[in-house]
Amino acid sequence: MGKGFESRPTTDFAKEALFNILNNHFDFDQITVLDLFGGTGSISFEFASRGCGQIDVVDINNRALKQISENAFLLGTKALHTVHLDTFKFIEICERKYDVIFADPPYSSKNIEKIPGLIFQYQLLNKNGWFILEHSKNYNFSSYTNFTMSRNYGSVHFSFFGL
Repeated sequence: MGKGFESRPTTDFAKEALFNILNNHFDFDQITVLDLFGGTGSISFEFASRGCGQIDVVDINNRALKQISENAFLLGTKALHTVHLDTFKFIEICERKYDVIFADPPYSSKNIEKIPGLIFQYQLLNKNGWFILEHSKNYNFSSYTNFTMSRNYGSVHFSFFGL
């Protein structure tokens, strides 16, 4: 991405494993997706490539969102919609509900442990929807309300939450 843009994209191995799990539970062309801390857009583009028609990507970094928009245009996908806003502010004001919400905050973020509670407090998930949080090994969300499972792929950890 260049100077001034730091990102830690989900590894290909972890992404493939994640989408194998999702593929067993969702019809991609029937769901709405929210990608929080969108970064490079890697997860959003994976959803788009599998037929999702509505993907909202939120990131505070306007440069990252500009790159995502340019890549979406080059790929000819109209499914991705970018939102330039702090993720925590977006959660508070969002009036939509989603079938899948994915969040990949910077591992150094001080508020990672608050994200699952906020997703459910502001009721952003549709019934039978999933919230997936990517995080480092330093976090364990198994005691959280709505936690359903976790998966680890090397240094990438996913915690799953649902209604």
